[in-house]
Amino acid sequence: MEMIRTVAKAWNIPDIRRKIIFTLLMLLIFRIGSQIPVPGIDREILSQTFDSETGLFALFNLFSGGAFSNFTIFALSITPYITASIILQLLTFAVPSLERLAREGTEGRKKIAQYTRYLTVVLAVIQAIGVSVGLFRQALISTDVFSIAVIVLVLTAGTAFLMWLGEQINEHGIGNGISLIIFAGIISRLPSGIQELWVKLQDGTMSIVTLLLFLIFCIVVIVGIIEVQQGQRRIPVQYAKRVVGRKMYGGQATHIPLKVNQAGVIPVIFAMSFLQFPLTITYFMNSESGVAAWIEKWLSPTGTPGVWVYAICNVALIMFFTYFYTSVTFNPMEVAQNMKANGGFIPGIRPGKATVEYLNRVMTRITFVGAIFLAAVAILPTIVSQLGGLNFHFGGTSLLIAVGVALDTMKQLEQQMVMRNYQGFLK
Repeated sequence: MEMIRTVAKAWNIPDIRRKIIFTLLMLLIFRIGSQIPVPGIDREILSQTFDSETGLFALFNLFSGGAFSNFTIFALSITPYITASIILQLLTFAVPSLERLAREGTEGRKKIAQYTRYLTVVLAVIQAIGVSVGLFRQALISTDVFSIAVIVLVLTAGTAFLMWLGEQINEHGIGNGISLIIFAGIISRLPSGIQELWVKLQDGTMSIVTLLLFLIFCIVVIVGIIEVQQGQRRIPVQYAKRVVGRKMYGGQATHIPLKVNQAGVIPVIFAMSFLQFPLTITYFMNSESGVAAWIEKWLSPTGTPGVWVYAICNVALIMFFTYFYTSVTFNPMEVAQNMKANGGFIPGIRPGKATVEYLNRVMTRITFVGAIFLAAVAILPTIVSQLGGLNFHFGGTSLLIAVGVALDTMKQLEQQMVMRNYQGFLK
């Protein structure tokens, strides 16, 4: 209800209303483009190729809102941009020149954003060639160089357009453009999921009790995601008083907010990519081969006992990537040095090495909770589907992304309203 009231108040403000309408129009353009097919593709062969969503392509289909399996102009979605962003973020900690750019403020971030765009186009071209020449080769009407070049160009242009669309939302709309595009793709699959549940309820394959339990489960998961996403450990920081000339500075108390889920959804995506890569390889194998049958049995989320092997490996990889990504994005040494340089200290903790050790210890503990949370969200839908026989499009990863983007967008909307009120006061 609080979210609805916030949106209603924002809608009554002309400037914010224009931004909301602009954002919705951009997302509408994305959904229209997701229905435009790539030329030169045999649709009947395409539907036979993707009779089920398994392998790494399930992740692509999740981000594209079904555009990947339908092979539309936005089939690659924004995944090349996500990959490029992650690569640049990791290189920032490994390449000194990029690290210097990251510390230069706004201009440095603009330069890194420009490198991200270039890398996105390169990755989109590589991915488009791999998809058209490899996976969708049987569905191509013509396999000459010109036809394949047109398909690669259309797919790459689609990704570049989505990247531009996201930047337009960042500049003229509300929320993070790239995240909202992924959010729109996930939400677009909600009607088909509801229809699937209704059909199961009508033909008797699912009882009303099972449906109610499933809805309760979804509500509990969403509430849990909200609580953990908002959860943080606040480390108190005290700044010493300093006299500069005739003025006294410092002396105030503040805190360092350490998020419980510092890594976001990145560990889940990494783990899914690793685990579903073997399933992706089976697309290029003979369906009767022993290797493909072994992978389907032991490493597939639909195999027996592969579903439990998949779940255990998923938990282990999510735990690993949560700690890995958190260590990359949060540097206790840098935080401690900045505090010391500005005369700050944690009460009861000596500045320097003791502060670094304290921050490391606290971050390790809350990261464990965040990792357990991510693992639970990722595998709970699998457990429910095995015990209840349900196959719903909204899995744990989908819910995590959708709820996280919704919370972030609402925060930005509230910030816009607060800034407007302050501007009115100052006038």
